[in-house]
Amino acid sequence: MSEIRIAKGYIPGSLGRVAELHGLYYHEHWRFGLFFEAKVAVELSEFLKRYDENRDGFWTALEDCRVEGAIAIDGIHSEKEGAHLRWFILSDALRGKGTGNQLINTAISFCRTKGYSRIYLWTFEGLPAARHLYEKEGFKLVEEHKGTQWGTEVNEQRFECSLTALA
Repeated sequence: MSEIRIAKGYIPGSLGRVAELHGLYYHEHWRFGLFFEAKVAVELSEFLKRYDENRDGFWTALEDCRVEGAIAIDGIHSEKEGAHLRWFILSDALRGKGTGNQLINTAISFCRTKGYSRIYLWTFEGLPAARHLYEKEGFKLVEEHKGTQWGTEVNEQRFECSLTALA
């Protein structure tokens, strides 16, 4: 049985692997294509280039030194909008092993440590396992509408978690 380790910060290959995980999963389940995978790669690349460990967080889940999951906190607009939870993904190899819980708890703990008052994320309707995990951690659906920000029309959803209410 292999060990799963959570690593903080960029590690070589993580940018490509996180984009790959998103591309594969969302193509298989939602028929998302090149637009989506390229958007993930470009936006994650831009985030990592401006990454500031005093404000931002990026963690990967490693199994046998291979990136099999990730989560990020983008804190650039934390004072006005809240901390942005982004690029949360797990490979099929890690689903159901508690790694998603570890990653989201790591991200939330980071936000508490930084004194962020709230965390938000964008997702879309039809991801029940992710939604369950978000709601279990205190996220609430605050907005939804049809949209195409990922290149395919879906019912986009914004969830928020108030850290002051949970403290």
